[in-house]
Amino acid sequence: MDMKDFRLFEITDFVMDEDFSRWVLNNTPPEEEFWNNWLNQNPDKHLVIAEARKILQSLKVDQEPVSEQKLDFEVDRLMQTIQLQPQQEKRQAGIFQISYKYRWYAAAAVLIALVTGTLYFLNSSNGTSEKDRYIYKVQVSSRHLVENINTSDQKAKITLPDGSIVLLAPDSRISYSNSFDTLSTRDVYLSGEAFFTVVRNPERPFRVFSNEIITKVLGTSFTVRSFEKDSIIQIIVKTGKVSVYTQASNNSTKEIASKKLGGILLTSNQQLVYAKTGQTFQKIIAESPAVIAPEIMNQKMAYEDVPLEEVFSQLSKAYGIDIIYDSETLKNCTVTADIRNESFYRQLDLVCEAVGARYELMDGQVVIQSKGCQ
Repeated sequence: MDMKDFRLFEITDFVMDEDFSRWVLNNTPPEEEFWNNWLNQNPDKHLVIAEARKILQSLKVDQEPVSEQKLDFEVDRLMQTIQLQPQQEKRQAGIFQISYKYRWYAAAAVLIALVTGTLYFLNSSNGTSEKDRYIYKVQVSSRHLVENINTSDQKAKITLPDGSIVLLAPDSRISYSNSFDTLSTRDVYLSGEAFFTVVRNPERPFRVFSNEIITKVLGTSFTVRSFEKDSIIQIIVKTGKVSVYTQASNNSTKEIASKKLGGILLTSNQQLVYAKTGQTFQKIIAESPAVIAPEIMNQKMAYEDVPLEEVFSQLSKAYGIDIIYDSETLKNCTVTADIRNESFYRQLDLVCEAVGARYELMDGQVVIQSKGCQ
């Protein structure tokens, strides 16, 4: 539970959360102690917690397995009972955009009925696509959002209310508020893949909800890939820094919990690969790191008897990737080579070959191993 920031939760988030539901429905001493302490530290959340508890307690029934066909039927039937009032509708160049105004409590009631009635199905399903689809629906159903759906075969450019740019991949959809001015965070909800160029605003952090994963930034550029059909979620940072964490955790075993995503920092040319089934992750360097400081690449990477430490320093700055080495061991090593027109990994190969070293990629960093130079 300590891996989640419950301060960011709304009523529907609490109702969906396994830990919160376990407390409300089972009320064991450890859970009671945790939530009492949390409420003491967050007194402004008492009303939200009370509403979420009330909903869960009113729907405390024995659940039976529900078929996928039954779920689809119930979703369609229930959603038709909500009075949707289309505000605007546009279709242009394969982009389908709808703005809805929901009656919040009606939507919430339907949403909670759907969630509680389908928990058994989602938890016992062998696949991930159904679960992802319902997570996305739950995230957007009770909010007043604009949704863009890319039905074309090309990436679609979308400008968000704050001026941030989204390149939405084919067969992807994104939802967001029609204004961020009155909100403490700029939240968007993604199903599919998108590249984000975010306008910096420290007062309003930018968050991307992609099924189980939340990516939080102030201003940067990055890609999120989270298709329902895929077994993994990927976050790839081009420039800047992002923080990535999960919306829920399963503390069934210490081994699994230790691998859970509880707030991982990604920097330029790093990516995170999150496995949905095992809820485990890897932080790695991008397959094709991009140059973020071209002035270094163009002017300073033709070397003649240059100290190896200087070469590694310039490579690190050019790509924003940490290169770890023992400076004492490598203090006598020098490099003579022109690596300006080579890819990042080829540059590493050439430099390491020149001094008899080798490198490994570990936790999004480059680790140099060498016996030094005479």
